[in-house]
Amino acid sequence: MNKVSIIIPHYNNFSIIDQCLKSLQKLVYKNIEIIVIDNNSYDDSFDKIKNNYKNVILKKSPKNLGYAGGCNLGASFATGNYLLFLNNDTIQNPDFLNHMVKSLDGNDKIASVQPKIKNFKNRDLFDYAGACGGYIDYLIYPFCRGRIFDTIEKDNMQYEESKDVFWTSGTCFLTRKSIFINLDGFDEKLFAHMEEIDFCWKCNLADYKCIINPQSIIYHHGGKTLDYDSPYKKYLNHRNSLILLLSNYEFVNVVKIFPLRLLLEVISSIKDLLSLKPLHFISHYLSILSLLNFPYILKKRVVVKKIRVLSDSSLFNKKIIYSNSIVWDYFIQGKYFFKNLFN
Repeated sequence: MNKVSIIIPHYNNFSIIDQCLKSLQKLVYKNIEIIVIDNNSYDDSFDKIKNNYKNVILKKSPKNLGYAGGCNLGASFATGNYLLFLNNDTIQNPDFLNHMVKSLDGNDKIASVQPKIKNFKNRDLFDYAGACGGYIDYLIYPFCRGRIFDTIEKDNMQYEESKDVFWTSGTCFLTRKSIFINLDGFDEKLFAHMEEIDFCWKCNLADYKCIINPQSIIYHHGGKTLDYDSPYKKYLNHRNSLILLLSNYEFVNVVKIFPLRLLLEVISSIKDLLSLKPLHFISHYLSILSLLNFPYILKKRVVVKKIRVLSDSSLFNKKIIYSNSIVWDYFIQGKYFFKNLFN
């Protein structure tokens, strides 16, 4: 039985992680260790976790490292050969980990597996952050089986097939420690949002698989650390999406795709301005300005070149990258559901 290190980055709000840790106590899978990285919370979270959960390995960072840095720090303390990265605002079915471990045990080519993620408050619905497995379109807009933009589907058991996906949600995924270390873990400069997509992109380029196992089920609050409508969240998502486009595609595709993506940034910013969201409007241009860090982008491209086994076209052929624009298909064509895509 492989040992699983469960790594939970945390920043404030003890009541949320308290629910999560109580849920983990009910797990059927017992060969685990739980590592909580406190990202320099300013409330009493650290002391309460320390006093109430003696079996938890608790480490405090001197500063907020974000999701990426918190997870990397947790991985450095992990003794398991499998790593489970888990959001603090989740609860889990008692057998969820058994199904995920079974997926990794059964195929050495699988680098990462995600559970079905459902909404905590309305458990008939998929959750926004991951739903039933993640994809991107060619312009690096992410979407999921069960969620495209703000359209969230009801779980009618329509996605019960375990299959390859492009990315597994940082809300919860299981990976091999050896692969995580070999691919340099999460990029800490991304801080939060889309770092798991960056990691999974590297896994796919290195000819590993990322999959969804819908038999494994968890429930996610969402937006408890950073509100969904936060301008800073928008900045991180758009900045990181642009960074991934520039660093992970082959150069010829960067040249072809980047100008169109910039145009969509401008259009999106105008929409925010007309919606009377001036800070969201500004966040688009701050994300573009951040790309002037050329040494950082070049360094990422060097890393990707070293690990690349598959071409971009191979990933398109696997249909884990959507070759059309999800923005166009959703907002213009009215394709609101995953079943309308990849036909």
